[in-house]
Amino acid sequence: MTARRTGPTAGAEHAAPLTLKSGTSWADAWRRCLTVAPEAFRDDRVLNLWDARWQADGRVLPATSPVDGTPVAGPPRLDGTTAHRAVRAALDQHRAWRHVPLPERRARVAATLDALAQHRELLALLLVHEIGKPWRAARADVDRAVDGVRWYVDGIDRMTEGRAPLDGPVSNIASWNYPMSVLVHALLVQALAGNAVVAKTPTDGGVACLTLACALAAREGVPVTLVSGSGGELSQALVRAPEIGCVSFVGGRDTGAAVATALADLGKRHILEQEGLNTWGVWDFTDWDALTAVIPKLFDYGKQRCTAYPRFVVQRRLFDAFLAAYLPAVRTLRVGHPLAVAAPDDPYPDLDFGPLINAAKAKELRDQVAEAVDRGAVPLHRGSAADARFLPGQDTSAYVQPVTLLNPPRSSPLHHAEPFGPVDTVVLVDTEAELLAAMNASNGALVATLSTDDRATYERLAPQIRAFKVGHGVPRSRGDRDELFGGHGASWRGAFVGGELLVRAVTQGPPGERLPGNFPGHHLMP
Repeated sequence: MTARRTGPTAGAEHAAPLTLKSGTSWADAWRRCLTVAPEAFRDDRVLNLWDARWQADGRVLPATSPVDGTPVAGPPRLDGTTAHRAVRAALDQHRAWRHVPLPERRARVAATLDALAQHRELLALLLVHEIGKPWRAARADVDRAVDGVRWYVDGIDRMTEGRAPLDGPVSNIASWNYPMSVLVHALLVQALAGNAVVAKTPTDGGVACLTLACALAAREGVPVTLVSGSGGELSQALVRAPEIGCVSFVGGRDTGAAVATALADLGKRHILEQEGLNTWGVWDFTDWDALTAVIPKLFDYGKQRCTAYPRFVVQRRLFDAFLAAYLPAVRTLRVGHPLAVAAPDDPYPDLDFGPLINAAKAKELRDQVAEAVDRGAVPLHRGSAADARFLPGQDTSAYVQPVTLLNPPRSSPLHHAEPFGPVDTVVLVDTEAELLAAMNASNGALVATLSTDDRATYERLAPQIRAFKVGHGVPRSRGDRDELFGGHGASWRGAFVGGELLVRAVTQGPPGERLPGNFPGHHLMP
């Protein structure tokens, strides 16, 4: 079994007060932004980018870092009228850009990637402050964006052969958790394929990171529009406007359903990635060392990701063995301030996760756990804040220690919805039918895994699990480069993406082409 640090050791490491790593404060990051991209940053705010100009419009909302409550840059929210003007300007950019020869588009996107790589450390530091990512995860988010788009740069000739850009720009509305490897990645591939791109900054965080990334792209002549505002006020422009050629959405089911309803009336091209309860089934299984090794990895970024696994569905007769494998692993998790070190020049701390996106989400999740326990759920594990790595006196309101609950009541959101935080639930089953019903509790998911010793059992049950990707004893992820991605049931609407499918989703093919995906008129698997 792979050795990992233990809980008591992790707590003993920082008996002396911790301090902030040298050069990593928000003030340090902001000064660097002002130096690198003065056109996009002011002393006290970021700007919106539309009509190919950085504009000091919009009402700036206050914002704080989930890491420690430090004030950070807030989004400069536009009104609906200005957003419509931005979209009309993006259409003008689109009509020019779609005729730019592919070699020039490729060169401009490649130059953008070089600039992103040059400023990798600053982009990652902004992610740490704005959305609470530990350093390792923040750098990985930047690297995945750069490396992923390079793959498209190398293969775009083949992917666009016989295809044309859309009639209007692509509008992007994405959640806050992966600004670089999901949103910036999508923007640059869409532009590479010949489209101007419009993006709304997520309400909950990431505005400075996205502003810097878009500033680097705009310098290279990539037609990017970046605006901030409330989804309700901007939806008429970013979703319903006739100028928009495609809507790409990443977020929750409630908001996604509203977007889908609007798009159904318009018949507009769309990509809607929505949440689902990704599950891990355990049936006729004995390789417990393998399960112990993977459990800590499943808590990456506090399970604030669309491919997190918050639900284990376990064969009842294996429950004791499951606990013996699970509990030692979950007790090794390291949580805390992503920039807290013993000495200012020490390396960044190696954490499994830091805060949730904000204090309100942390309170909501703590309340859901308390309510579930009051209604009969059995707590199997509760992490201790005493073992977490915090600065003296820092604000810790956005932090939630890992929790594991057995049999959450059906009335609890933890039974049927994705918690988007470090809470695992365990459901016990006795038959294969119960296993499948529990794994399909949310009417569709993005990923799932079944741990079973018998390959034939996996081959028989996996097709009945309503997830786009199903692993055999290993976790599945969104993937990079040529790996496809989508969802079953209510977890996805519109075109699937990943690999060549992402380019196909934002380009026009031959007349009558049916894209792989979940559409009102058809469902087509790749």
